[in-house]
Order: sequence, then structure tokens, then C-alpha cells
Amino acid sequence: MPTFLQNLFRSLADPGQMAEVLEHDLQLATAALLIEMKRADGKLATAEDVALRAALRQEFGLDRLALDALIEEAEAEARDAPGYYAFTHRINDGFSQAQKLRVMEYLWRIALADGHLAAHENHLMRKLADLIHIGHGDYHAAKARARAYLDAQSAAH
Repeated sequence: MPTFLQNLFRSLADPGQMAEVLEHDLQLATAALLIEMKRADGKLATAEDVALRAALRQEFGLDRLALDALIEEAEAEARDAPGYYAFTHRINDGFSQAQKLRVMEYLWRIALADGHLAAHENHLMRKLADLIHIGHGDYHAAKARARAYLDAQSAAH
């Protein structure tokens, strides 16, 4: 799998690819953070995986094959990353405040998907909110929207 730097060098050779590379990089950074949230409580709940896939599909409009490939690549990136900065830096540089708020809501959906907010999940949520510059009010509003979304999904099934 090509890394971000390999994609960047390729895009310099073909400037038409730059927008595509940057979009994929944002997708990858978002997916990696969502995967980190899924792993935060040490349990791999099906509900968290469903929430992760739904969030990525909703945000980026990916088909099943593209979604599977993105998740596979993001899992490798997250596993090899020394921390969250590489991902949050890309999100801060590439996303508007509204887009960052959606990412925060998606993170909450995963954290709350199994019906229990573990201490590690709560800690990671606060840390990521700080790293992507989400204020206290927006942090709680994203949590409320995520909870309402999950309640609506539960009522529909």
C-alpha cells in the first residue's frame, strides 16, 4: 500500500492527482481515528464496527470495496502510528470546523455504540477534541447528536 509520502511524490509528478491524494489522505486520517476509538475500550463490539462503517460511508460516500480498502489501510496506519498527531494534523489542515464537528460526532457514535462509555473511550474523546480544536460546548453537542442518532437507529430496528 502506498504511504502518504509516496502518494504526495506521485502527485507532484502529476498535479492533477493532488486533490485526489489530499481527499484520500483525509479519508485515511478520519478512518484511523475512528479505528482508534473502536479499539479504545479493548473490546471489539460488532456495534462499534457497524458504527465505524456507517460513519465512513455517510461522510465519504464509499462503496463496499472502497470502504473495505480504506479500513484495511487505516488499520495498518493506526497500528504503525506513534500517536494521534499525524491524523489530527491532517484533519485540522484539511477540514472545516463543521467537518471536524462531524468527525467528533462519528467518534461519539463509535464510543457509545455498545451502550457503555468506558473510561479509556471518554479519555480518548477528550484528547481528540483538544487535538482537533473542538470546544467544550461543541464536544457535548456532538455527543448529544450521536446519542440521538444511535437511539433513532435502535428504534428503527
